[in-house]
Amino acid sequence: MSAFIQQLPALIGVVIGALGSYAAVVRSDRARFLRERTARWEERRLSVYSDYARSLKKTVALTYRVASHLGADPHPHPLPMAEAQPLLAEAAVAREPSGETLIMLGSKEAVEKARVWVAVVLEMERFVREGRREPEAWQTLLAQQRAAREGYYAAVRSDLELPPGHGARAPLPSVPVA
Repeated sequence: MSAFIQQLPALIGVVIGALGSYAAVVRSDRARFLRERTARWEERRLSVYSDYARSLKKTVALTYRVASHLGADPHPHPLPMAEAQPLLAEAAVAREPSGETLIMLGSKEAVEKARVWVAVVLEMERFVREGRREPEAWQTLLAQQRAAREGYYAAVRSDLELPPGHGARAPLPSVPVA
């Protein structure tokens, strides 16, 4: 029995070491799981934010083209309202699911900014549906749309903890003339 008592401190040390090793592995696995889960959700939110922006931009692009047909915008590819109506309806239908997903997964600030942006886009759509030919009023709507889009992108970047700003307003590099 004295041999067992002599080896007891070593046995206790082995048990403590095994428990410590187990605790370290469990803690490490838990931390890795949390990091991976956070990364998955960030990827999903980025996808939701991008899908919503893309769906709104379809409507914006169509309104540019119709406004060009009306003489209110310099867009190089005018589109008559008769041809644009089914495309606008399709864009609105496509926007609904991405909007619902945004409400579910987006941050409160991003959802609020998305609502501001979509309100301006709907105003642009109303402008072209009414057949208005007022370039100054159209330019005001364009400025509001750009500001609303910037607000949405800023909220998205903040939610995803990305650096601020975007390069949409950066001057384009000059093209050498041959």
